[in-house]
Amino acid sequence: MVKFQFNILLVTKGNQSHKCKIIPGSMSLPVLEKKGDIILGGLFSLHDMVVEPRLSFTSTPPPTQCTRFNFRTFRWMQTMIFAIEEINRDGKLLPNITLGYKICDSCSTPHQALKAAMQLVRSEKDPGIEGEIQSKETCHKTVPVVIGDGGSTQSLVVARFLGVFHVPQVSYFSSCACLSDKKEFPAFFRTMPSDFFQVYALVQLVKHFGWTWVGVIAGDDAYGRGGANIFANEVRKLGACVALHEIIPKNRAQTAISSIISKIRSSGARVILVFAVEQDAAALFDEVLRQGLTGIQWLASEAWSTAAVLSAPKKYHHILQGSMGFAIRRAHIPGLQDFLLRLHPLSPDALEDPFLIPFWEEVFQCSLAEHEGQERNIEGKPPCSGAEELGNVKNIYSDVSQLRISYNVYKAVYAIVHALKAMRSCVNGKGPFPLQACPDIGNIQPWQLLHYITQVEHLNSFGDEIKFDENGDPAAMYDLVNWQLTQNGKIEYVTIGKFDETTTAGKQKLQIQEQNIVWNGNQTKVPLSVCSSICPPGSRKAIRPHFPICCHDCVVCTAGEISNQTDAIECVRCLPEFWSNAERTACVPKQVDFLSFGDTMGITLMAISLMGSFCTCVVVFIFTYHRTTPIVRANNSELSFLLLFSLTLCFLCSLTFIGRPSEWSCMLRRTAFGITFVLCISCILGKTIVVLMAFKATLPGSNVMKWFGPAQQKAIITICTLVQVIICTVWLIVAPPTPRQLTPRKSAIVILLCDEGSPIAFALVLGYIGLLASLCLLLAFLARKLPDNFNEARLITFSMLIFCAVWVAFVPAYISSPGKYSTVTEVFAILASSYGLLGCIFAPKCYIILLRPEKNTRKHLMSKAVIDKF
Repeated sequence: MVKFQFNILLVTKGNQSHKCKIIPGSMSLPVLEKKGDIILGGLFSLHDMVVEPRLSFTSTPPPTQCTRFNFRTFRWMQTMIFAIEEINRDGKLLPNITLGYKICDSCSTPHQALKAAMQLVRSEKDPGIEGEIQSKETCHKTVPVVIGDGGSTQSLVVARFLGVFHVPQVSYFSSCACLSDKKEFPAFFRTMPSDFFQVYALVQLVKHFGWTWVGVIAGDDAYGRGGANIFANEVRKLGACVALHEIIPKNRAQTAISSIISKIRSSGARVILVFAVEQDAAALFDEVLRQGLTGIQWLASEAWSTAAVLSAPKKYHHILQGSMGFAIRRAHIPGLQDFLLRLHPLSPDALEDPFLIPFWEEVFQCSLAEHEGQERNIEGKPPCSGAEELGNVKNIYSDVSQLRISYNVYKAVYAIVHALKAMRSCVNGKGPFPLQACPDIGNIQPWQLLHYITQVEHLNSFGDEIKFDENGDPAAMYDLVNWQLTQNGKIEYVTIGKFDETTTAGKQKLQIQEQNIVWNGNQTKVPLSVCSSICPPGSRKAIRPHFPICCHDCVVCTAGEISNQTDAIECVRCLPEFWSNAERTACVPKQVDFLSFGDTMGITLMAISLMGSFCTCVVVFIFTYHRTTPIVRANNSELSFLLLFSLTLCFLCSLTFIGRPSEWSCMLRRTAFGITFVLCISCILGKTIVVLMAFKATLPGSNVMKWFGPAQQKAIITICTLVQVIICTVWLIVAPPTPRQLTPRKSAIVILLCDEGSPIAFALVLGYIGLLASLCLLLAFLARKLPDNFNEARLITFSMLIFCAVWVAFVPAYISSPGKYSTVTEVFAILASSYGLLGCIFAPKCYIILLRPEKNTRKHLMSKAVIDKF
């Protein structure tokens, strides 16, 4: 918890109004200062944390103690001094004007940054009122502009304070998107791109590599929380999901960080973005090392994407090797390294630098207490010899290979100087302010300089354009860096791409050289980070209830549907004439299905049909050969041969039902079936009537047989057959049977069949056959008690029973049979009924003719006075 103590004393002097006085020494902070005509203020977090003293509120608090000296930030501060001295030495930008500086340490904490900012803008001691807070008009005599601070959290506090007095602030490292709000921060500028652009670049990176299950870990500050929230929202807009969103506590509590590692393990995410400053990231990775978490592809925010505090220690190499992140553009600043190495605590200027001694002691791990006049080494370190040289030490301070933030500091100084140059070039009567007056360069008011900073636009010596947009932000340009382990065991930042927000329309803002990337674990294949496996073509995603949208199951497309892309949301149904292939990835034409001569069923039925025809022909041959025998003569040979001919046609007509349906085959199969079966039943009906009438004629005085002679029998057959011919002719004329395709949506086949055309005509054909068969059965039943030696009526009864049973069973079987099996059912009924007629009527006679010739005699047939008149 941040503690504030306001060291202000309220006093009253007679009738004077209340005045606030600062307690002497309470606002005093270490300051690095150099005089000049124009003083530039600087805020740098030279220490990473503050030791909070115990406050009794009864005495003056002790001086603030900052700890953990930061070499990287110290280099940034020296870069500001280098740029100022470079400008003074050159003298072209501001001739006859010397720049000075006043720099304070904000110690990485908001309240220390606020105290430092107050000290920077406070004027020199007013001789009239000692220690009194100065008026708004007099409190800006020394610093009209502040460069800093680094962290977004500190800049938020400072920007609110400086904005009240319209003191321009140019930050070099604060990237929080919240600082772009000009209503809240009217005097804030920065040479660091807003996190909004960095997050946009990170989101495009996630999209480019197809990661849909990404974790986010943020630092507990404005920078981390703001950037992580924007990232999470933008990633969700892409359809990806945030596997976890955790905060690294500022107190670095091991329990809290350990919980974060556990959540990373359980989430299954393989890509984790750490949006935090380098100190918070280091605390996280220390716990990652302790728990042995590996196999994670870390994405770095620009705050630690090139941080040597993480890349230099070898302990992090095996977990951070392959990490990737965006870093701001770098530059090589000539002469800077020599300038950095010039420092020495025994130099004449060292006594005026309050930050050099702690820096020197931290670098060389020695104590300068003796040189400061102290009697003993209070820090427990060996005394410094004075012979130490910075050039002999390799650390982040002297490393100028990755001048990114240092370059931002450099650009900030030059942006302010160009604003001062424009201010100095102002001509009276053409000034930007009321009455067209120009500012007094010797007494610069911050609000005047604020105007000129907004107008800055110049091309620096590195070819980069320096200007600020309406929000005080620069153009966003990043390098995409990849942490690659070199052969000598060091981490190298390899640039594998770039992001340029200024890219014109039609070109990709993000450009990546994938062939140069080395992923975590020294892999060259892009890591997969998804909640669920990618659904291959032929399947679709099915959302899991109570899970994020990225968590799904892969469901194979149902038959008749396809998906030809990965991670399809839904399957597409094929057109009615098409069906899905086995892989469910393409629609193919449906298989045409009909009763063909090539399939097993067609071959079987054809064989049975031909066998029936052959058997009928054999019977014809037997009857012809034995036509003079009594049993053939007694069975009315003419009707028998006509019946055998019709049975042959019945067997053969079943062949018309086999094969691909066509217009002619459809008409032929229906008419041939109807006519041949009526001819067959008519012959049986004639035989039945003759048999029945023959026994009626044996009665005394009966003259019935003259009405049922051969001519009358032929007439009965002709008339019965002619009725069916007429029905079929009308059927073919009005609504003939035609071929038709059935394309059921839930079937992989197109069924070819013959449509009846007119269901009424088809019913009449079947009904007429049934009528004749029923009449024949009735007459045969009436003649069932004829003498045993002549059992023609009994045989006809059996044959008609079989015939009627087959066709009664045919109707429901035909209706319920799918596709070609309805045709199979009809063919089976034709063959079964034909075999029934052939077997029941002619098989017993052939048995007697061939095997029992002793019964094929007139004596045997006349043994019970059966008259030979049939």
